[in-house]
Amino acid sequence: MNKFSFVDCKTVDEALGQLNNGATVKAGGIDLLDLMKEGIVAPPKLVNIRNVDSLRGITVSKDGLHLGPLVTLSEIAAHPDIQRTYSGLSDAAGHAATPQVRNMATVGGNIMQRPRCWYFRSTDFDCRKKGTSDVCHALTGENQYHAVINNSTCAMVHPSSTAVPLLGMNATVELTSKRGKRTVAMSDFYVPPEKSLINETVVQPGELITGIFVPAPEPGTRSAYQKYGEKESFDWPIADAGIVLVMDGNRCRKAAVVMGVAAPTPIRSAAAEAVLTGKTIDEATARAAAKAAMQGATPLSQNGYKTQLFQTAIYRTVLLAAGQMQRDPSAIG
Repeated sequence: MNKFSFVDCKTVDEALGQLNNGATVKAGGIDLLDLMKEGIVAPPKLVNIRNVDSLRGITVSKDGLHLGPLVTLSEIAAHPDIQRTYSGLSDAAGHAATPQVRNMATVGGNIMQRPRCWYFRSTDFDCRKKGTSDVCHALTGENQYHAVINNSTCAMVHPSSTAVPLLGMNATVELTSKRGKRTVAMSDFYVPPEKSLINETVVQPGELITGIFVPAPEPGTRSAYQKYGEKESFDWPIADAGIVLVMDGNRCRKAAVVMGVAAPTPIRSAAAEAVLTGKTIDEATARAAAKAAMQGATPLSQNGYKTQLFQTAIYRTVLLAAGQMQRDPSAIG
C-alpha cells in the first residue's frame, strides 16, 4: 500500500476544501482499502468524512425517504419504516456482505463501489479499463462471473446491492461541491463503459455525495430484492433482481425490474416491465417477464448459466414482491 496523508473532517465544507490534488473520500473504507492494498489506486491523501454528522440520518416524511450517505447498511436494514415501505431496499442492505461489514459500510460507499472483475482488480493483468491494454481479456478469458448484457466493450459487473432497488424506486442522489449542489437521478448516475472506461459514475472531482432521496411510493406499491451466489451466506452475487410493483389487487399497474450484476452498470429491463404491466401477477406472468429480461443477453464462453439464473432470480422476486412467495431460502443471506 502506498504512503498517504489522512485528514479527518467534521463538516462538509471542510471535506470539500480537502478534495484536491488527487485526494480520495473515505467513509466506511470497505472497498477503498481493498483497492489500495491491491495496488489499483494510490491516493496521496484520504479525506475521512466518517465524522461529518450532517451526512448521517434517516428521515421518512410524506414526500419520501431521505438518507444521509453515511447511513450504514445495518441501519437501513433495521429501520422499521424502510422495512415496511421500502422493503426492497431493506432486503438489499440486510443481505449484503456480513454483519461486520454492514455495520461499517455506508450507503454512499455502496453505490460508489468500483467494478468487480479479476482482470481489473489484479495488478498481474493488463486491462482495457485500466488503460494498460487495448482488449478486455474477460471477453475471451476466465469470464464465468462477468456481464451477460452490454458486455461488448468491458465485461465487468457492478456489485452494489442497494443501487438495484434505488434505481427501481426512482431515487436521486444529491452531489455537493464548492460550485454548489446538483441532483442526479439514479438512472443517470452510472456511466456505461461504452461512454467512458475511466468514469464509472457522474460524480466529478471535488464533488461529494451529501444525500440520497427516494420518493414516497404510490398506494399499492410492493418491492423486493434477492440475490444468488455460489454460497448461501456471504458471497458476491452471480445474479440478482430488484422488483417494484404498483398493485391493484393481483393486477400490476406499474413495474420496475432491475438487475445488478447482469451488466457493467445496474440496468432496468423495459421488456420485462412491459410483460408485467397491466397483467395479473402469477407464476406464468412472472416467468414470462424473466424470459423477456434475458432476450438481449450475450453470454460469454463460461457464463451462459447466468441467463437462466437471472430468470430464476427475476420470477421468484416478482412473486416475492407480489406476496405470492416467501423469500427463497437458496438466496444469499
